[in-house]
Amino acid sequence: MKIFALLFCLYTGLLAAQPLPPAPKAHLTDVTPKPGFFNEPAIAVNPKNPKQAAAAWQVNVSAAYSQDGGETWKVAEGTAPKDYRVSGDVSLAYDAAGHAILCYIAFDKLGSMNYWARGATRNGIFIRRSLDGGQTWEPEAIPVFAHDSTPGIPFEDKPWVVADTSSPHAGNLYIGWTQFTLAASDLVFSRSTDGGKTWSKPIKLSSVSGLPRDDNGALEGFHGVVGPDGTLYTIWDGRDGIMMAVSHDGGATFSKERLIIAAGPGYFGIEGVQRSNGFPQIGLDPRSAIGSKNDPRSAIGGKDDPRGVKAGGILYVAWSDYSNGDVDVFVASSSDRGQTWNKPVRVNTDPIHNGNDQFFQWLAVDPESGAVNLIFYDRRTDNRLTTVTLARSTDGGQTFQNYTWDPEGFEAEGDFLGDYLAITAFGNKVFGAWAHQTTEEAKVEHGKRTRTKLRVGTADFN
Repeated sequence: MKIFALLFCLYTGLLAAQPLPPAPKAHLTDVTPKPGFFNEPAIAVNPKNPKQAAAAWQVNVSAAYSQDGGETWKVAEGTAPKDYRVSGDVSLAYDAAGHAILCYIAFDKLGSMNYWARGATRNGIFIRRSLDGGQTWEPEAIPVFAHDSTPGIPFEDKPWVVADTSSPHAGNLYIGWTQFTLAASDLVFSRSTDGGKTWSKPIKLSSVSGLPRDDNGALEGFHGVVGPDGTLYTIWDGRDGIMMAVSHDGGATFSKERLIIAAGPGYFGIEGVQRSNGFPQIGLDPRSAIGSKNDPRSAIGGKDDPRGVKAGGILYVAWSDYSNGDVDVFVASSSDRGQTWNKPVRVNTDPIHNGNDQFFQWLAVDPESGAVNLIFYDRRTDNRLTTVTLARSTDGGQTFQNYTWDPEGFEAEGDFLGDYLAITAFGNKVFGAWAHQTTEEAKVEHGKRTRTKLRVGTADFN
């Protein structure tokens, strides 16, 4: 037994030491060559013109655009609101008309640390539109829901925008977010049916509230996806795992939320990182001909597939937690419109229980090829050196190949790296965005405050 244990340790050690293959045709660009407090990015590609892409980040709200498939990027002007002191928590989408929609929060001053509604000042959820795909942005922000500075106001936090581009409700825009009050947190939702010009009065998606603090027990991390029939699937992190609520009428009404995946706690500690989370994302392969001879995913949905994929395609949910001791990335799939979910698949391919963390995952399902793509920070070498990994599945989320996307590692030292990374995909080309920690020299030059560059990457699997 001792010999077997020794051989096993040697094998797992060798496995851990094997370098990952580089992401194919990888191209990296520092959109912000000078470091600053740049993190929590978003990225989107225009399905009407896949050469056109946009990226966004904080603080304050900033955006860049590309007209050549991510080869070059230019920073846009006029995205940050001038009438609020702070803006961030960005998300991006291209709508059915090919307009870029930038969603963000804005406020003057936060409340108490992690207890944001205590002493909150005026704040709200806003969007800004670009009618030329991200080059120029309309001068006036459009409020989705906002408060003046009056006593006892809520704090509206972590919004995410979803666009319906091709279903019977095409043109609709959806935003969900967390509303913090002094006593609770709730998931709320608003929709626009006129291209973002006006927004509905927010409704609650959660029937049971979460705790009122942002460092655990709150309802957070809204994300959503639209099916080919117009079904809107929304998810978020609840107190016991990942919750889902579904709308069949373009976001007018929703089913009662239910627990779909019993994931670990949404927040967890990562060495050297000020805070980190494993909030979930949802994606969908909308193709109806799953399992056809042209499907690369080995007859998923065919007559021999026990999952029996319906015409609605396959849903995927990604998250990360420490159910294996160290933090790992997971994906679960559903072939019956979210009613049942397959056993989670571990996405990162380093040895299990090795004590090394993978965190800040984000998910994008390619609507053209059905490939499942994820980005995450990766510490598989020594749990200190942080690189960026791209994981990809072409067999319906059953297995994942890991690739090194950004080999230039860094070591975080109590830094705030944000709350998420970003990824999108179209036509077997993948776009990602992340905060890259600056060098020791830059830290000395700028002081101890976190200084990061916003780095954008592409990988081409064609």
